[in-house]
Amino acid sequence: MHRTSVIRRAVLAAAAVALAATGCTTQAVGAAGGAASPSEGSPSASASPSSGASAAGGAEPTAPAPASPPAAKVLMAEGTENEQVREVQARLRQLGHFHRSPTAFYGSMTAKAVSAFQKKQGLSATGEVDGTTWAKLTSSSRKPSAAELRPPTTNELDKPDARCMTGRVLCISKESRTLAWMIDGKVVSAMDVRFGSENTPTREGIFKVDRKEREWESTLYHTSMPYSMFFSGGQAVHYSSDFKARGYNGGSHGCVNVRDMERLAAVFDQVKVGDKVVVHW
Repeated sequence: MHRTSVIRRAVLAAAAVALAATGCTTQAVGAAGGAASPSEGSPSASASPSSGASAAGGAEPTAPAPASPPAAKVLMAEGTENEQVREVQARLRQLGHFHRSPTAFYGSMTAKAVSAFQKKQGLSATGEVDGTTWAKLTSSSRKPSAAELRPPTTNELDKPDARCMTGRVLCISKESRTLAWMIDGKVVSAMDVRFGSENTPTREGIFKVDRKEREWESTLYHTSMPYSMFFSGGQAVHYSSDFKARGYNGGSHGCVNVRDMERLAAVFDQVKVGDKVVVHW
């Protein structure tokens, strides 16, 4: 009996030792029977192989991308208004890229002309004038004269009508919307003009200046008509403040409107009663 008890205690002690060993293994095994991941707080979790390699300097750092070259400084662009813009426009006009008189204002037409010049020169067609574009433009053109910087008309004169080539003539073109004061085939002065509307058209043909009025008010429309030179009944060449203010958004009642008072005043003093007037397409 005593011996049986001793044997039983020995068996129980051996079983306890085996159970303790099995319990340690169970804590290290996951539910699927694989090895459990170490917890985030364990030292092995805090040092991944990749971070360890970086920390040890084992991996080469990525080389930075090369820096882009600095953008060229823009000297003039849309919205700029100064005398250098006027010179740009005059030079572009010499080269056939700009088809109006210089205004000193850099608008969409100037940007388009600059872009065309840049394309021809093999430059990036930005439509803006930077240092490279300016250098190319000045080397490709000559310094504009005073007349090129401030020409007599915004609209380009067309070829004068053959009837304007002799004598003293106010040569008025409906196509180019210009008036050229000509003497013996040479243009003395030129200016922009506008004409009558469809309901009150300006008559075409050959006329003569039959009277001049430095100050005049229309008896029909009660509007001021300074520097009037009548050539066909009530139709006359005269200054129009409305033309100056609204441009071609308006029209006359048949007269030839001029918007440059100073230029017209000078021509008014030169023109004589009896001088020829030619209105043509």
